[in-house]
Amino acid sequence: MTTTCCKGSAPKSVTEEEVKLKASVRKAYAEVAVKNSAGEAVGIQSSCCGAPKEVDVDYCKNLGYTEEDVKTMVDGANMGLGCGNPTAIAALKDGEVVLDLGSGGGFDCFLAAKKVGKTGRVIGVDMTPEMLHKARLNAQKGGYTNVSFRLGEIEHLPVADNTVDVIISNCVINLATDKAQVIREAARVLRQGGRLAISDIVATSPLPEEIKRDLELYNGCMAGATPVGELKESLENAGFTNISIQVNEASRQFIEKWSYNDSGAQNYVASATIEAVKT
Repeated sequence: MTTTCCKGSAPKSVTEEEVKLKASVRKAYAEVAVKNSAGEAVGIQSSCCGAPKEVDVDYCKNLGYTEEDVKTMVDGANMGLGCGNPTAIAALKDGEVVLDLGSGGGFDCFLAAKKVGKTGRVIGVDMTPEMLHKARLNAQKGGYTNVSFRLGEIEHLPVADNTVDVIISNCVINLATDKAQVIREAARVLRQGGRLAISDIVATSPLPEEIKRDLELYNGCMAGATPVGELKESLENAGFTNISIQVNEASRQFIEKWSYNDSGAQNYVASATIEAVKT
């Protein structure tokens, strides 16, 4: 399996700070997976980094899911970890190969599986073994035979070149320590004409240093948000066209609930839908 980055680029050297951030994220989401499996709440109830005992249907509808999406899903797949619904903007078709970056418990993978049908295939990649274990059990419980899950980092995808039709992701790229490398990897694995359909948190104003340095806010999908202009530049540099980054201003209301101690993060970040096509 080839793993060469697009345009001959190479990932930058990993710093001690990045190692610390990645370890913190992995630990936080391992805890989410374990506690959710035990039926316990963790984090903030309606939160990108929370795992409520019962995910609030109205909250999920605000993110773009339907009531049917939520109520017909296998128990344990939806942990309230997203900031949108990438499957709603992906225009998935029968037979397509879909890759989910940071697949968690498998919720978006299973929604995608229904849309691509038996001739399609969905691959979920997650760096947290506890999440991977949970997702695989959920796939068995739901009978999703066209979905598989792989352990790996989204900066270094365990996926071959030019094999994917659509990449989806839900509030995960902001957690990566090298966002530009994630975009390059996305371009590598997508076929020509393949597309991105992503929901993520982006920075609409420069983040104060006290927010950027806060590990809890980083794990909560706020402190690691990429500025919109920087994200667009990364997409262009990786060879994407038809780039659309649509900020959802109303999302600041639920982001305020994610935050703690009145950090004011909602004044600097918001959720956005990100679409692009690989040329």
